[in-house]
Amino acid sequence: MSQGMLRLGRREFAAHEPVIMAIVNRTPDSFYDRGATFGDEPALARVEQAVAEGAAIIDVGGVKAGPGDEVSAAEEARRTVGFVAEVRRRHPDVVISVDTWRHEVGEAVCEAGADLLNDAWGGVDPKLAEVAARYGVGLVCTHAGGAEPRTRPHRVTYDDVVADVLRVTLGLAERAVGLGVPRESVLIDPGHDFGKNTRHSLEATRRLGEMVETGWPVLVSLSNKDFVGETLDRPVKERLIGTLATTAVSAWLGARVYRVHEVAETRQVLDMVATIAGHREPAVARRGLA
Repeated sequence: MSQGMLRLGRREFAAHEPVIMAIVNRTPDSFYDRGATFGDEPALARVEQAVAEGAAIIDVGGVKAGPGDEVSAAEEARRTVGFVAEVRRRHPDVVISVDTWRHEVGEAVCEAGADLLNDAWGGVDPKLAEVAARYGVGLVCTHAGGAEPRTRPHRVTYDDVVADVLRVTLGLAERAVGLGVPRESVLIDPGHDFGKNTRHSLEATRRLGEMVETGWPVLVSLSNKDFVGETLDRPVKERLIGTLATTAVSAWLGARVYRVHEVAETRQVLDMVATIAGHREPAVARRGLA
């Protein structure tokens, strides 16, 4: 099945156009930056930098994915809604995504100007897709293996992890479209590390082409994750090379959107792969012509 146009907010992305989604965590305890963008000014500066480096989507998160202090829906909204409104004011054309599983938060951020709801916990709150439909925004449909939000996998097993990924994400995507979410604004995500051990995430990467062949645009969230760390035995701050290698493989296999911490490095990888694949011209071509 061929890949079509992806429409998010005011933006349209062609079939072979790789799209960078920059992570902006509005949390004091995020696993990667340890709260570096919890304050408004550092977070807004991060947005400016990410856009300048080539990010088309800003993904705002108000709750860390892993276990930690309880964060109520009201507190999650407090961390994200005003920020979304300010980013919308400063960057009218950037696609604003919010990483949430709660429909109450989804509704509030859509009112503030969000274009995309990134449901990383696999539809645990079915009303979130209803919110996306009501506001006409995009939705990321993720495989999380049935895990409860903010829990870590423990001895999870699958007969065939990719078959389960396809069953869940395609079901969520079709349900979303049935509710009224625009088909061209729905993405599917294999959910690396979510409800999976390292071998599961590696297999999902190796067989990513099976997701791409469904025709739904595929989003991958690979950046500095534990499956990269365990594969190379590297701590969080030493996982960039492994992340970029996984990004290159995912790009070659046809992923469309890349949720990342390091935008500039990812942009170079995606541009290189796109050029090798024949979807992009070299920035300059002087060698052998002088």
